[in-house]
Amino acid sequence: MSHLFSPLALDTLTLDNRIIVAPMCQYSAEDGCATDWHLIHLGHLALGGAGLLFTEATAVEPEGRISPGDLGLWSDANEAALARTLAAVRNHSAMPLGIQLAHAGRKASCRAPWEGGKQIPPAAGGWQTVAPSAIAHNDDDVAPLALDEAGLGRIREAFVTAAQRACRLGFDTIELHAAHGYLLHEFLSPLANRREDAYGGPREQRMRFPLAVFDAVRAAIPATVPLGVRVSATDWIDGGWDRDDTVAFAHALAERGCAYIDVSSGGVSPHQGVHAEPGYQVPFAERIRQETGMTTIAVGLITDAQQAEEIIATGRADAVALARGMLYNPRWPWHAAATLGEHGRIDAARQYLRCEPADQRGLFRR
Repeated sequence: MSHLFSPLALDTLTLDNRIIVAPMCQYSAEDGCATDWHLIHLGHLALGGAGLLFTEATAVEPEGRISPGDLGLWSDANEAALARTLAAVRNHSAMPLGIQLAHAGRKASCRAPWEGGKQIPPAAGGWQTVAPSAIAHNDDDVAPLALDEAGLGRIREAFVTAAQRACRLGFDTIELHAAHGYLLHEFLSPLANRREDAYGGPREQRMRFPLAVFDAVRAAIPATVPLGVRVSATDWIDGGWDRDDTVAFAHALAERGCAYIDVSSGGVSPHQGVHAEPGYQVPFAERIRQETGMTTIAVGLITDAQQAEEIIATGRADAVALARGMLYNPRWPWHAAATLGEHGRIDAARQYLRCEPADQRGLFRR
C-alpha cells in the first residue's frame, strides 16, 4: 500500500486516503447563498476519489466576504441553500465534507478575480471593512475600521454561530481560516496589527483573538467534530509573521485540542516576496509536524502523484491538499492511484465504472 492511499485519522474522522480538495473560492453565491454553480462544482469534485472535500471559504458575516459573491453561513437562508447543495452531493458520494469558516477583514469588499479583484469602496456599492488596525491592505484601498471590544465580540460570536450551523448541516470537520491576510491572520501579523491594547504588541497578545475564536468555536460544537486551522506560515516579508511565530501558534493550538493544521503562507502584504516552486510550502508543514507533533496538511504546487507520495512517505506532512490542480484535473486522485499502482482502493460512481482504462483494470473499488 502506498502512503498516500493509507487512511488518516483527524481525531474522530477517518479519511480513506490522504488527498484533500482544498477550499477554493468561486465568487458565485447570491447574498451568501449557494447557487446551482455550487451544486455542480462540489458535486463534480465529490466524485473524484479524494479523502476529504472542503467547500470554499465561507463568511461568518456579510462584512466578512471577500467579494459580494462569496459563500456565507450567517443566516437561515444561507443554511437552507447550502443544505440543498449538500443533500445532492451526499446522495451520490460518501466523501467526507469539510467547511472553512472565514472573515476577510481588511481584504473584504472586493470584485471577483475576473473583474479585476480591486476593492469596491462603500460609495461604489461595497462596504466598510474592519481589521485589527486602521491600515489599508493596498495604498488605494479605503482604510478599515479598527475593531473595538464590541466588534471583536460580535465577530467571535459570528464564528460560533456559523460553526453551529455547519454542525447542523452535518459537515464532518470545520477549519478556521487564519491565513492569506484575512482577519485572523491580520491579528497575528505585526504588518497588519499595530494595536496598543491586549490584542496587539508582543506575539502572545497578537495571538489572543485568533485563539479566543478557536476556544469559543471548540466549546460550542460537539467533540465529535474535528476543528482545524489554516495558517500562513510566513508573510514572506521582513518584520512580518514568520516560521518561529507559526510554531508557537501551533503549540498553542495543539494545547487547545486542534485536530490538524493546514499550512499555507503569504497574503497579508502586496509586497510579499514569495519564491514559488513545486512543493515550496511543504517545509513549513514539515517543521510544524516535527516540533509540535500536530497532524499537518501540506499545500502549494503539489501536482504530481510521486511528489505527493514522497511528502507523506518521508513524514514531511500527514496529508496533501490540492486546489488549482484539482480544478484542472478533478480526477487527480484516480490518476494518482493508477500511477502508484493502488488498484481497488479508489472510489468511482457506478455510472463511471466503464471508463476504467483497459490497462488499469481493477483500479476502481467495487
